[in-house]
Amino acid sequence: MNRFPPKTSNFHVDILKQTQLGQLCGQAQLFRDRYAILKILGRGGFGITFLAKNMMLPGNPLCVIKQLSPKVSNPKSWQRACDRFEKEAKTLGQLGSHSQIPMLLDYFEANGEFYLVQEYVRGSTLAREIKRTGPKSEAAVKHFLHELLPVLQYIHKHHVIHRDIKPQNLLRCEDDGRVVLIDFGAVKEKLVETSDTEEHKSVSTNFVGTMGFAPPEQFSLRPVYASDVYAVGVTCLYLLTGKAPFEFEHDLNTGDICWQKHVDISDHFAQVLSKMVKVSLSDRFQTTNDVMRALDLETYLPSLTNCLTTQRLGGNSSANAEVSSDYLPPVARTASAIREWRAKLNATNHSKFKRSFPQI
Repeated sequence: MNRFPPKTSNFHVDILKQTQLGQLCGQAQLFRDRYAILKILGRGGFGITFLAKNMMLPGNPLCVIKQLSPKVSNPKSWQRACDRFEKEAKTLGQLGSHSQIPMLLDYFEANGEFYLVQEYVRGSTLAREIKRTGPKSEAAVKHFLHELLPVLQYIHKHHVIHRDIKPQNLLRCEDDGRVVLIDFGAVKEKLVETSDTEEHKSVSTNFVGTMGFAPPEQFSLRPVYASDVYAVGVTCLYLLTGKAPFEFEHDLNTGDICWQKHVDISDHFAQVLSKMVKVSLSDRFQTTNDVMRALDLETYLPSLTNCLTTQRLGGNSSANAEVSSDYLPPVARTASAIREWRAKLNATNHSKFKRSFPQI
């Protein structure tokens, strides 16, 4: 068996040489007497991920092993990386076994390095999907939102802010087509400290996220749940256009992305996306519930339109009189119908009474 796969890049060859798991790639020797290391999957700012098999379980299921990157500049950076890695493990354990979040299978330290073992999700990222098949339709992006927003709602209910939602961290599962949110290495727990004013206080930290997908408050080290909403909105723009955030122009006054001319979507959906990607936090949707309610509102738009007058009042007085006399709101129409029914009923009863007692 070759030491390194034929298509392995020089960059990956260096990783394979410099890490313990890399040296075990393609070898018969097992890591921790359990895991057969197959290949490197990728590398991020804080970790390297490998594909492995658990040789101690029936069927030798595939799994992902994430190793803390050993390249750091100083001991403080190393400790910060370790703290972040441990937080990722605790968060994954806290979020449990949601079908759209990779399950944490193991977490341990070995030889001064940290490892996460997670469920392997067979599939490709949405970034690769767009590069392969091109931008998606409005209907497809709406479907994506209905898939992802409940997952985001779930992690927010557990007081977790993901902080790094982007097409590269969203997998389309090959087996059943579900969208899976990965890479919780950037998570931040929204801690609540009891005080006289019961204010929410954030924990001091360094910026974590991806340029273009992270909103301003995240750069200010004050991420909130709406920060994830912003990232999902920018992801939607990528799905609709195939363009990364920095490929768009930006409004010089507000900083908002100027994306509307690049898409052909309904006015209502455009309004929803615009509010998701507002740079100003006060103008943005605050929660995933707000976004879902706005999306669901589209179902009722035809009914609401039918209940409204489409003619402008003002100008010709005879036209105004015609509009006023012809149009009645639904409630008024119902009340009028009830009054007519009661009048007919009273007339019928009075007629019967006169026939029964003609001399009265």
